[in-house]
Amino acid sequence: MSRYRLHRTLVMVGMMGAGKTAVGGALARMIGVPFIDSDAEIEAAANMKVAELFETYGESFFRDKEALVLERLLSGPPCVLSTGGGAFLREENRALIAARGLAVWLKADRELLWARVRHKDSRPLLQVDNPRQKLYALLEAREPAYAEAGLVVTAEPDLSVQAMAEKVLRALLAHPSDCLRKVA
Repeated sequence: MSRYRLHRTLVMVGMMGAGKTAVGGALARMIGVPFIDSDAEIEAAANMKVAELFETYGESFFRDKEALVLERLLSGPPCVLSTGGGAFLREENRALIAARGLAVWLKADRELLWARVRHKDSRPLLQVDNPRQKLYALLEAREPAYAEAGLVVTAEPDLSVQAMAEKVLRALLAHPSDCLRKVA
């Protein structure tokens, strides 16, 4: 079995449904580092679900708390960190991630994203009359920010979570940042 040394936190970014949590968890197991989901950390700190935070306090409040949690998590030891779909949109968050980690954009096309999220009611931004149209508009608006990620790995509909994690691992090992190294 291969062993790896992670020098910087790998921050999974991208749209809801891209696989940040599932692929990030599988990747963390493969390289032997902790996996942290920033939304789960926010929920634990607030003792509320993300959807409840949005409904009770609004998106701006949530994004402020998300930035604080992100800063705390990036101050810790290297891990694989999954973020919410909007976390990478803030310029300050992108700068923090670039300084302390490596952003990995799991890029998925809109039809794949829709297929993955259409039956979930846990997506507060999609609680609208036309969730498909909303998802497509979010993707179009967010892609320029996601494109600033240090590494882009394209999702494919036929790849399992494990196969996608292996694809990300191969891309990381080939990446010039040297944030992940294979060790003997």
